Amino acid sequence: MTTATEPGYAELPRLISLMTGDDKHRAAAESTVDVLWVLYDRVLDITTENFREPDRDRFLLSKGHGPMAYYAVLTAKGFLDEAELPTWSDPVSRLGRHPDRRRIPGVEISSGSLGHGLPIALGTALGLRARGLLTPKVVTLIGDAELDEGSNHEAIVVAARDALENLTTVVIDNQSSTRGWPGGIARRFDVEGWETRTVSGRDHDALYDAFTAPHPGRPLAVVAVVEPKG
Repeated sequence: MTTATEPGYAELPRLISLMTGDDKHRAAAESTVDVLWVLYDRVLDITTENFREPDRDRFLLSKGHGPMAYYAVLTAKGFLDEAELPTWSDPVSRLGRHPDRRRIPGVEISSGSLGHGLPIALGTALGLRARGLLTPKVVTLIGDAELDEGSNHEAIVVAARDALENLTTVVIDNQSSTRGWPGGIARRFDVEGWETRTVSGRDHDALYDAFTAPHPGRPLAVVAVVEPKG
């Protein structure tokens, strides 16, 4: 059951509703809204004050083709002004159909082309390690359909072999992958040595526990199960 008592969470549907148009990808936004809120409100150390600091946590939205929930959360957390939301997808707006890191404060990567977020997160975690920054978390959010992309499977293998404990991948499972995976999504990560946890993508407390319980020496994959697409 969804836990919706956190300050600001109740405002997200209204903020999302300010963004209109035929290209809204509503299903993509609705599938991610609870995970995004839990990450930004309870898990990640990412604020308007520390976003440029080297020791901040990093969030990389790979599922960037439906960014309305992301924009709403960034607005609730002070990165964006609510007045901008109705301009979404307008040719002169910085709120594009895919998020642009060069234009939107708080956005780590430009995304939306499937299969890029996890490999970039892997490189980010390795880069932080090389700089001696072992505390910052690196979290990427991908869709289950992105596991159709081979780039993700290469990153899954390398991350576990390099014991990237600060790397978390959250997979939104709305049953939209082309062929699925034998044994389920978590099994794909588990066989390579990841810590895996499967929870409801609507249960805030379960998500929080999955993101924060220790997993020493291993990257973490959280499968967040939501309603089937469509």
